[in-house]
Amino acid sequence: MTGTDRSYTSIEICAGAGGQAIGLHMAGFRHLALIEIDKYAAATLRENIEVHPKWDWERANCDVLCQDVAEFDPARDLVKSAGLYRRGEVDLLAGGVPCPPFSHAGKQLGEDDERDLFPRILELAELIRPRAVMIENVRGLMDPKFDDYRSRIQAGLEEMEPDDDGRPGYEVVRWDVCEAAEFGVPQLRPRSILVAFRKDVLKDLKYEAPTPSAETVTVRDALEETMTERIKPFLDGPLADQAKQMLAKWKEAAGGGVAPTLVGGSKKHGGADLGPSRAKKAWGKLGVSGMGVANAPVNGQPTGTEDRDLFRAGGSMLTVRQAAIIQGFPTYWEFTGGKTAQYRQVGNAFPPPVARAIGESITEVLKADRDRGSGRRVAEGDFDDVSSRQSERRGQVGRGAPV
Repeated sequence: MTGTDRSYTSIEICAGAGGQAIGLHMAGFRHLALIEIDKYAAATLRENIEVHPKWDWERANCDVLCQDVAEFDPARDLVKSAGLYRRGEVDLLAGGVPCPPFSHAGKQLGEDDERDLFPRILELAELIRPRAVMIENVRGLMDPKFDDYRSRIQAGLEEMEPDDDGRPGYEVVRWDVCEAAEFGVPQLRPRSILVAFRKDVLKDLKYEAPTPSAETVTVRDALEETMTERIKPFLDGPLADQAKQMLAKWKEAAGGGVAPTLVGGSKKHGGADLGPSRAKKAWGKLGVSGMGVANAPVNGQPTGTEDRDLFRAGGSMLTVRQAAIIQGFPTYWEFTGGKTAQYRQVGNAFPPPVARAIGESITEVLKADRDRGSGRRVAEGDFDDVSSRQSERRGQVGRGAPV
């Protein structure tokens, strides 16, 4: 079961630029709503959904909402998917809730940080009553100092009172660290992953965590094609020897391993770079300068900033596209906003290959539940019928259109 034989519905909060949404989509989920407060990331979601054929279902049925998740009310805010949404019938509620409250790079204020959204996703789980819940965060959340908080979050799911229709609370089947490099992502990116199923869905079914990939993808494996493209304009000119030497030196360095964790940075502090001093040192060993993000060539033409971006002594800077490849994004996914806004979307993302692997492990349980007849069977044909019935009504809705 790869998730492609039948679709599952999802609602995702803190969707960012779509890393988790892409992976879950590949796993067979069809998104009823993607909620994201950052205007550039929300525009990235909207613009990609509008142009990619594989996202035609979302183009017709997914609400991309640029709003504070604290204000999200599915009964009020869903427009395109209003005819599909029913409490208790959504297959998955997912979210990569903000990481700074638990990150080693911050003060680790946890629940005392105003950015902590664990209470909100618990409220939404109670409100929506999805069949499954998936929450992603940084590895720091698993530190001993947060043991009590994690216990209370888990209790909030497992001790949730049945709703008016008798739907029970959840059983947490997984809450541990998943390393992105083990799933074909050329980056060390450990993330804490919580997976829970509603008790009437799980019953006696067993959840199996995804199996890591067999092979490691190195930085050279991931970026050789794009790095070669970047030097191509200089191979026939006065910089030909320098370009060839640079590429050869980079290939030798980059073949040695995977990248350190990409970071998105804070809107409050400066421009984009590849992380703190230790991360920059690790990037340097891979032939990459972590001091900033390179300007991207347009139509293969030199940018005029090659001395800074490509031929600098400390190694070439990455372009936003190359950073996205390191994060596991497909090459067709485009990002909106200026260079810094784009890079922050990439750096803050959840790697799509990891989201796909976890999503497929979730659909295994959901499929088994459907096969025994206790789950509502929703095929894409059912979606299409509802969608057509809703098309005229959507044109008459007076609320503001989603982003």
